[in-house]
Amino acid sequence: MSEHADYHRVCNISVCAELDDNEAKLLAEKMGVHHLKDGELLVKEGGSDQSLYVVVSGKLAVYSNDVHGKDSLVYTMKEGECAGTRAFVDRTPRKATLRAVGNTTVYTLTPKDFESLLDPHPRLVYKVMRALFRVTHTNLMRMNQETQQLSNYINKTQGRY
Repeated sequence: MSEHADYHRVCNISVCAELDDNEAKLLAEKMGVHHLKDGELLVKEGGSDQSLYVVVSGKLAVYSNDVHGKDSLVYTMKEGECAGTRAFVDRTPRKATLRAVGNTTVYTLTPKDFESLLDPHPRLVYKVMRALFRVTHTNLMRMNQETQQLSNYINKTQGRY
């Protein structure tokens, strides 16, 4: 991709909140831009792509295979949210399918491009990794809360739902 991310928008991304203007510019130079049309597939569950994706406009629908192998909508990502943190950090296959909801633009960052910043700008990498941890922790807390609410509902109704 020849188009690079706008560093002003990078400053507004949750994983870049701690970056100063110079750090945001450096990171923006490493990021690509991907424009999607409504319903267009970004990544497929099980895929080997390890890029980090950040929604900068539009929305991304997150689908996961249910027990019958059918895609089920799990979540709809909004502007500023990140997708693919696990694949980006762990280098493991995708755990979800991502599709555009309306016209959507995402910034992309490959592990290789991100790691190229490690030696010349370790503080920048540290700040982004700390933010990725916060994003992952927030998602885990949300899932735990939803699980608890579901458990309370089932137990309260004695399994009749």
